[in-house]
Amino acid sequence: MKIVIVGYGRVGKRTTDVLTSEGHEVVIIEQDAEKAQRAREDGLETVEGDGEDERVLERAGLDDADAVGALTADLNVNFTACTVANGHGCRTVLRIDEDYRRDIYEQYAADVDEVVYPERLGAAGAKTALLGGDLNVLADLTEHLTATTIPIPEGSPVVGTRVVELDIPEGARLYAHGGATEPMTIPMPRTAIEPGDRVALIAEQPAVEAVREMVAA
Repeated sequence: MKIVIVGYGRVGKRTTDVLTSEGHEVVIIEQDAEKAQRAREDGLETVEGDGEDERVLERAGLDDADAVGALTADLNVNFTACTVANGHGCRTVLRIDEDYRRDIYEQYAADVDEVVYPERLGAAGAKTALLGGDLNVLADLTEHLTATTIPIPEGSPVVGTRVVELDIPEGARLYAHGGATEPMTIPMPRTAIEPGDRVALIAEQPAVEAVREMVAA
């Protein structure tokens, strides 16, 4: 896949490292001259300019890109870049910052393909969103492990249980949780499960099926 990353700060660089290690073509857009030079020194095709500017995005090859990850620390830049990318038929991934509120998430989530919260999920979360979506079954991480999300249905016996108290079977690890209208994040100690929530697992396939049975209504 060809992916345009807007912003070569900490999140953008780490996401790019993961993508390039898996063989994807990545083009960087960075306004800061020092960061742009760092990207070039890392061997990356780099366009120096404002990620909000459609002309800059087009110079980065937006017309033949598969996805755009707007991963700067500026929400306005990120949203504008995603809006432009939507007009070119690209998959769009928007970064929000640590101080987000639910209303901010809901405001932007409808206009992009995926919202990521890298401060909690890390660069792997941004990479996952760029390659395929909302942390549904991604791919085999090793010969035996798979990452997947499992929805919690109405009437599930685990509704009301704190996420950290779920009896996860051997061979599975829960790494994120999200409400029906919230981004996936690392669960807090007091987070209780509600109908419509999702839990994200890294697990062997038999353990995935065991968790599905455990949460079934």
